[in-house]
Amino acid sequence: MSIPPTRLEVTTAVTRALAEDLEPLGDLTAALIEPDVQATLVIATREAGVIAGQACAVEAFAQVDPRIDVTVHAPDGTTVSAGDVITTVSGPMAAILSAERTALNFLGHLSGIATQTAAVVAAVRAVSPTTRVLDTRKTTPGLRALEKAAVRAGGGTNHRANLSDAVLIKDNHLGALTISEAVSRAKELWPGRNVEVECDTEAQVIEAAQAGADSVLLDNMTPEQAGNATKIARAHAPQMLVEVSGGITLESAPTYAAVGVDLISLGALTHTVKNLDLGLDFTRHEERR
Repeated sequence: MSIPPTRLEVTTAVTRALAEDLEPLGDLTAALIEPDVQATLVIATREAGVIAGQACAVEAFAQVDPRIDVTVHAPDGTTVSAGDVITTVSGPMAAILSAERTALNFLGHLSGIATQTAAVVAAVRAVSPTTRVLDTRKTTPGLRALEKAAVRAGGGTNHRANLSDAVLIKDNHLGALTISEAVSRAKELWPGRNVEVECDTEAQVIEAAQAGADSVLLDNMTPEQAGNATKIARAHAPQMLVEVSGGITLESAPTYAAVGVDLISLGALTHTVKNLDLGLDFTRHEERR
């Protein structure tokens, strides 16, 4: 389910991040600057990528000082090149510098997720235009909504937002009941919800299909194994979606897409990501007012 982060989620995340930087005494270095000194600075890219996290950057400057004027030039989802200006910030210089690191931390991290997602999506679509790239719940605690929004900015699709979003019957659940029992009970308790079964073997795929599962998750299978399991799934339940997951990378994702799966999920979109390199650069120093 694609649920955009709420204003409260953005505000709360930024408030926590600013507290880490400013409590208990505030920005001691910025306090050296006279409060009436004004400046204009820009946030610019130092490498190519896809932007995400602008709402957090805007919120960081607003919380430090509402007099700061922020102009967003590259909204979330924008593809940028090295040297592009994505945001302009004008106002009290001391306040701008106090918010700088928090704004850049959010932008760098979330843009890194969007950039990595875009790379995987492009690689998969080159092989199979209909195969979707999904994230997982392997997100930074407290930042899930923001990170999943970054995945969408990169062209990816969100998997479950949380444990209330859908039914995913995994191997540990099957220690207490069979696939058939689990699917039947899920359909009875949660009609209309997607019911997915994690499968390690072709036999489990057949059982899930016969039980009426909406989708199967092929876990830690090789591309060849996933291809065979997909053919079996199509034969027993043509409407059932087939997902692969488990250690999939940018390099291996196209190989899985080529065997005909519908969905490819990667925890690496959020838990193993390089920040996009961004910087806040001084452009103009204005006279005191």
